[in-house]
Amino acid sequence: MSDIDNKTIIKNGLWDNNPALVQLLGLCPLLAVSNTFINGLGLGLATLLVLAGSNASVSLVRHYIPKDIRIPIFVMMIASFVTNIGLLMNAYTYDLYLTLGIFIPLIVTNCAIIGRAEAFASKNSFFPSLLDGIMQGLGFTAVLCTLGGLREMIGQGTLFSGAEQLLGSWASHLEISFYLTDAKFLFAILPPGAFVALGILIAIKNIIDSRAAEKAKQRTNNQNISGDIITNE
Repeated sequence: MSDIDNKTIIKNGLWDNNPALVQLLGLCPLLAVSNTFINGLGLGLATLLVLAGSNASVSLVRHYIPKDIRIPIFVMMIASFVTNIGLLMNAYTYDLYLTLGIFIPLIVTNCAIIGRAEAFASKNSFFPSLLDGIMQGLGFTAVLCTLGGLREMIGQGTLFSGAEQLLGSWASHLEISFYLTDAKFLFAILPPGAFVALGILIAIKNIIDSRAAEKAKQRTNNQNISGDIITNE
């Protein structure tokens, strides 16, 4: 497989082949952790760094890895990056590390990461693989943050709650309160609400893609009609 152009890699990661909206990979941590914007951002950034690091590493050593044992080797490489990210979060964002809990080490088993190592990094050179890891990670992070923001606003009436866990004590002032309530809307906060919100996001994406395809088809038809008129004249 030859390297593909950067524009296609960027578009695939952010939209056309988004790991959460199209590939539907890594849904367990996505549904479980995205109950606030900051939780989604924290897990998204951790996943992005692991994706970029594992993709870049796999691409560098792809010619030296025996084909029959490539998957165990990929998993070991991914696990080393996850361990490093986990230790960094433990050191610098301890409260967020405790909040995300078991889902940090479980990044090792995220299908989106091993899928990109196998489908892309093992067949492409360093820079396209690094870019693919970054773009796939950004696409995954964007969905996590969108889901987290929606669920947080509907479920508890706030946005950026707990920002100090990721950004430091100064960020506690970033929290926005939309309404005050003593009883949170549990359906939005718990995983069933995440299923519904993710389904809505996927439906919105499909509608946008369908309308874009219809407009492109209409433009092509108009160009063909104009060409026929000029030819006849």
